[in-house]
Amino acid sequence: MRSTLLAFCALIGATFAPAAVQAQATPDAFAGSWIFDGAPSYPGVTMMQVSDDGGHLAGTVTTAWYGAMPMADVHRQGDTLSFTMRNINDAKAPTQVWTARLAGGGVHLKGKIWSTEHEEDGRRGTAEEAAARTFHATELPQAHVLAPNGLAKTPPMGWSSWNAFADHIDDATVRAMADYLVSSGLRDAGYRYVNIDDGWQGERDASGVLQPNSRFPDMKALADYVHARGLKLGIYSSQGPKTCAGYPGSYGHVEQDARTFAGWGVDYLKYDLCSGEWFYADRDTVLRSYYEMGAALRATRRDILYSLCEYGRFDVGEWGVSVGGNLWRTTGDITDTWGDMARIGFDHNGKPEWAGPGHWNDPDMLEIGNGGMKATEYRTHMTLWAMSAAPLLMGQDLRKTTPEALAILSNRAVIAVDQDRLGIQGHAVRKDGTSEVWSKPLADGSVAVALFNRGDAPTRITLAATDAGRPRLTSIRDLWTGKSASSSATGFMVPAHGSVLLKVR
Repeated sequence: MRSTLLAFCALIGATFAPAAVQAQATPDAFAGSWIFDGAPSYPGVTMMQVSDDGGHLAGTVTTAWYGAMPMADVHRQGDTLSFTMRNINDAKAPTQVWTARLAGGGVHLKGKIWSTEHEEDGRRGTAEEAAARTFHATELPQAHVLAPNGLAKTPPMGWSSWNAFADHIDDATVRAMADYLVSSGLRDAGYRYVNIDDGWQGERDASGVLQPNSRFPDMKALADYVHARGLKLGIYSSQGPKTCAGYPGSYGHVEQDARTFAGWGVDYLKYDLCSGEWFYADRDTVLRSYYEMGAALRATRRDILYSLCEYGRFDVGEWGVSVGGNLWRTTGDITDTWGDMARIGFDHNGKPEWAGPGHWNDPDMLEIGNGGMKATEYRTHMTLWAMSAAPLLMGQDLRKTTPEALAILSNRAVIAVDQDRLGIQGHAVRKDGTSEVWSKPLADGSVAVALFNRGDAPTRITLAATDAGRPRLTSIRDLWTGKSASSSATGFMVPAHGSVLLKVR
């Protein structure tokens, strides 16, 4: 009788058990690991994992670029799971909506990362497959202040591969650029760095050492070639798993890569946030990620100039020097157009108080010679960068440099304004509509004054002694023409999108 009663009670309990208990006994159909075998290279989704904790769903999407990306706001309706993920590069749309739909025993995943639409089909995965695709995160060190490295007393000058070649760069081209710097006289004008941007990387060997790809058969030999011509070699990496062009970054291998670069004889590192944007999304983590490489470079005991490329986020100029930086980008990538160059040069070139000997605001590379602007606009480009005490890193195929572009780039008087040892970044002292007057004190007691016309028609701009911070002017010299003007000269005709650069006393 007692056993019959117990059986009856068990039946009643099962029939009327709370829904939450029943849900625990039957995991959600999405729970588990889903494997994606044919993922496109970007963002490289390899796995989706979903957990079911008493009906509460959570999960991650694992990618080659950004590691394990956590889901937020997870909801299921029928055979469709919807969730959001943080949008790494659009403050106006801080999240992106993703969906995963069950279909034929598999799952169809759809979403967007940054500006790229992503859609692919996945299958159920085994525990072994999930373990093999699990992303292992690394921990950042606490940041400390690094003493100045003594480099870049004036803004760095040289050439970089990206604007002309993107990631289609090779050993022979780099050697040709080094040869041109010497034969053209640009080396003697101050352009010393030959910088390989993204695209040189191969794969890591069994010990994790990053190897160059087949286009760069011997990095040490290339560095020796560049050094033999009185030049210095620069290279590029990212603190993320992938660089901007999809090559291996330094994530998890920071100290190892710093030793590799030093062993090759590298003199300059551009360190680009790129896929690290997902991992390092606030001031503290971005700062610490740059400190990590800065400290690793110091540990090599080789003088390596350190360029921070994080697009001006989190007021990098306030802390860039403390993590070992010699220059830091103030903006996103420049393009070879008047509108983009002017927007960056006039409005996004960093605060003057952040710049000085050993540490510079970097409004990005020079576009002079790439063909997208007129000569007048390129002279304004050079004038703006010189007045801003900005790094002068050419970005054209040097072998195709026209005499006109070469004359702009090699004007010693204009270069001297940029390279002035005081290291003061010039700024606008007067604005009137589309006209701007900039001033930059120089070490010899003179002042560089630039008259800019941002408008689409020629205009007359008046020079006043107060623009130079002086009660009167005793001499005026036009640095582009090399001609002196009367000290009583007050009006200058400036062409559309043009500039006049004066040295006054």
